[in-house]
Amino acid sequence: MSEKKIDNTRRNLIVATSAVAGAAGAGAAIPFAWSWWPSERAKAAGAPVEADISNLAPGELAVVEWRGKPVWIMRRTKEMLEAIKKVEDKVTDPKSEVPLQPEYAKNEYRSIKPEYLVLVGICTHLGCSPQPKSSEAKGEMGADWAGGFLCPCHGSKFDLAGRVYKGAPAPVNLEVPPHTYLSDGTILIGEDKKGA
Repeated sequence: MSEKKIDNTRRNLIVATSAVAGAAGAGAAIPFAWSWWPSERAKAAGAPVEADISNLAPGELAVVEWRGKPVWIMRRTKEMLEAIKKVEDKVTDPKSEVPLQPEYAKNEYRSIKPEYLVLVGICTHLGCSPQPKSSEAKGEMGADWAGGFLCPCHGSKFDLAGRVYKGAPAPVNLEVPPHTYLSDGTILIGEDKKGA
């Protein structure tokens, strides 16, 4: 009789140990396997982003995040569009020959619609984020300043089309991300369904 008790105790101990080990194994395997799936944040980081521009007033700048980067959407005034033409001889790549924009934005305004500018707000020098500077900053930026963006890290200047000024540390213009208009008041950033 005592031999049976020993066998049952031993069997119960083996079953209990196996069950605990199995649960621990499953407990470790599930999170490990789950870690192979991209997180919601990672999925969202590469996904196109819709931006509502219906309430963007002339001269205003909106910022949205796409792929972890700030994307600027500026509604330019007629004066701002004129200023772009006036600085053409002062910028390094006035015709946007360096391919930092989709083909449909390779024009004088670097945009689909001249009124709206869409740029990745990261300096092409060392990755700082330039700050908008209006034409009223002439004292700080120089008498011929017509408005644009100044990188606070090393002083690179960009015009209102994101083109870099000659002599700046930044080697090329700011990037224009792929984008398309879903309606007059909505832009999809990160995708250009029709290529325009």
